[in-house]
Amino acid sequence: MQGKIGLEEHFALEETVMDSAGFAPETHWPELRARLLDIHERRLREMDANGMAMMLLSLNAPAVQAIPDTDRACEVARRANDFLAEQVARRPDRFQGLAALPMQDPERAARELERCVQDLGFKGALVNGFSQVGDPHTAVYYDLPRYRPFWATVEALGAPFYLHPRNPLPADARIYDGHPWLLGPTWGFGQETAVHALRLMCSGLFDAYPGLAIILGHMGEGLPYSMWRIDNRNAWIETPPRYPARRRIAEYFRENFYLTTSGNFRTQTLIDAILEVGADRILFSTDWPFENVDHAARWFDSASISERDREKIGRTNAVELFGLAPLLGG
Repeated sequence: MQGKIGLEEHFALEETVMDSAGFAPETHWPELRARLLDIHERRLREMDANGMAMMLLSLNAPAVQAIPDTDRACEVARRANDFLAEQVARRPDRFQGLAALPMQDPERAARELERCVQDLGFKGALVNGFSQVGDPHTAVYYDLPRYRPFWATVEALGAPFYLHPRNPLPADARIYDGHPWLLGPTWGFGQETAVHALRLMCSGLFDAYPGLAIILGHMGEGLPYSMWRIDNRNAWIETPPRYPARRRIAEYFRENFYLTTSGNFRTQTLIDAILEVGADRILFSTDWPFENVDHAARWFDSASISERDREKIGRTNAVELFGLAPLLGG
């Protein structure tokens, strides 16, 4: 399929690139580092060779979210966003931006998102999970009441918010002791992000701000497969839910969330996601440079789905969600 659009596609600054060093063996780190720092050379060649019209770019992980000092987090986020805006301006027909946000301070994060959307022309935000605030041992999640004004700004701007994974902090990762291979994209990323997403759904956030659009990568971080059980476990026991949200969790998942194919190139999983949320809420992505563009594209182009769904997932859903038509000539 020609004209595909990807929206979990990462880059790095020199000062954030080492955050990704642990996600490749030492022998492969020079290759991953080069991929992260490149935007206009190999990245474009990979796109051209595999039918990708556009990438929405975002900063590598955890980067800003792992900076406990709020002033420093704000500084790095602003510098990353300014750099990304410069790169997008060189080829706006091929690249657009998702903002890095200093979620350590909800008010400053909201102002940075406004600047990125209104002044820099970014299409939304990508945030790398929880933020460390004040000290490196404190993880803060965005269902907390102090984030409600931030979410009001997100809704008012109509800006999609990509909740991207990071590993749990060491104090919260004891379940992985002795099995470090389970961390990262193997399992830890998905578990961490799925819990964060469920916290948002259970908190009543989407009752207060029903217009929010949250994006999850990797085909939904395992949630589509578990959604029925989340709402229906022990159904013979007639007790009301013990969370503040007013509706069943699956309703928020189907109405406020979008899923991408990033780093999860499996047709059975895609079909399950389509059955759970519908083809209108799934979008193609590759997870470059951590995954290969050709692996993603070859799988997607031959996946056993209808051509109508392939066009939606590969292109038109992203065009509609992010308002990309003027940039793509249609």
